[in-house]
Amino acid sequence: MTSYIILALCIIILLSYIFDITSKYSKIPGVILLIALGIGIQLIGQYTRVEIPNLKPLLPVLGTIGLILIILEASLDLKLQKNKKVLIVKSISSSFILFAIFVAGFTYVLVHFFGYSVRDSVLNGIPLGIISSAVAIPSAIFLNSSEKEFVIYESSFSDIFGIIIFDFILMGQLSLFGGIIYFAYTTLITLFISLVTTAILAILLHKIRYHVNYVIIVTSVIMVYMLAQLSHLPALLLIITFGMVLSNNIFLENTFIKRFVDFSKFRNDLSSFKKMLIEFTFLARSFFFIIFGYYTQIEGLFSAQNILTSLIITFSLFFLRMIFIKFFLKMPLMPLLLFMPRGLITIILFLTIPLASRIPLISEQVITLVILMTIFMLMSGNIMFKKKIKRVDEESEETSKYRVSEETLRLRNLEVIKFEEMKIQKS
Repeated sequence: MTSYIILALCIIILLSYIFDITSKYSKIPGVILLIALGIGIQLIGQYTRVEIPNLKPLLPVLGTIGLILIILEASLDLKLQKNKKVLIVKSISSSFILFAIFVAGFTYVLVHFFGYSVRDSVLNGIPLGIISSAVAIPSAIFLNSSEKEFVIYESSFSDIFGIIIFDFILMGQLSLFGGIIYFAYTTLITLFISLVTTAILAILLHKIRYHVNYVIIVTSVIMVYMLAQLSHLPALLLIITFGMVLSNNIFLENTFIKRFVDFSKFRNDLSSFKKMLIEFTFLARSFFFIIFGYYTQIEGLFSAQNILTSLIITFSLFFLRMIFIKFFLKMPLMPLLLFMPRGLITIILFLTIPLASRIPLISEQVITLVILMTIFMLMSGNIMFKKKIKRVDEESEETSKYRVSEETLRLRNLEVIKFEEMKIQKS
């Protein structure tokens, strides 16, 4: 039996790897293929009557670890520059304002038209209002640098705002004013802890000579995250701060720290750490979405009520985003309009809602359908954007050819002129 389990795990990892590679060419997000693989395993299990242990309790565990690794990996790509100030402000404002408007509208509809309580309505609306960085960030590889950074900042801070507000509503012990004070207080504490933790972990990353070091760094990051979460602190802010301090180490190079740090070696260590992080993230994300697909109730995906509810929610999300990008951010609609997928964080928060607070109208199948619909829209955007990139590349190639031929002609003219000048001088 052990041999079959190990063989199955190897096959699953290899399939996930194939999905990851092919998604770059087919523009079909690997998440869809992983969920489909999970559903396929479910159907095979039902047909062969093979009993598989209950893995559903692993979903929140894998999801949380995957979220930490994805945010950390993305934050290591973020560079702080003066010319990016406007971009950062726009992305953070987009993540919060769109989230707040959707949750407020969602809550209003459920309270006034369906009679649910405000608290339950907000708890059920928050998971749907959050952009999934686990899906958005890997899908943004074909965007230009500014658009990619917009997606990274927006999706990462969407996760942060969503989790903080979700925890605040779930505890439900503070007034609005008390909640604002508590948020400001915990944010300052988190930033302080982040800087201390970053300094310690950066030293470990740079100074450890033992052959096992990167695993210790990742384990320490996850441990600090969980301690912060247990203390009801904005733990994702800690992860982003850690990643951004490491990625912007150039600002520390001209300080007293250069006496203790060999920055060229540190950057090599950081590059190796990031490569290892990418592989860890791949494993956590793959198993999470496969297990999620395995426990998806297929019949509920074809329910007319669930499909209608999902379509209304998805349309509302895209409509709000379109209005905000066009009239408030005043940025090009495409492809940013389509980069608002729901995914890993949506599932994690939905599973965290107490059973007594869950609303039947927003079932697990509705959540799954909204995730699939938003990812399909993202996929269509990637396909269209690939064609646009191809056209731009062809145009730039033609332009470069024209410039080369123009430069060649100019040089030839100069040679003729010099030759004529030499003839005149000789004569």
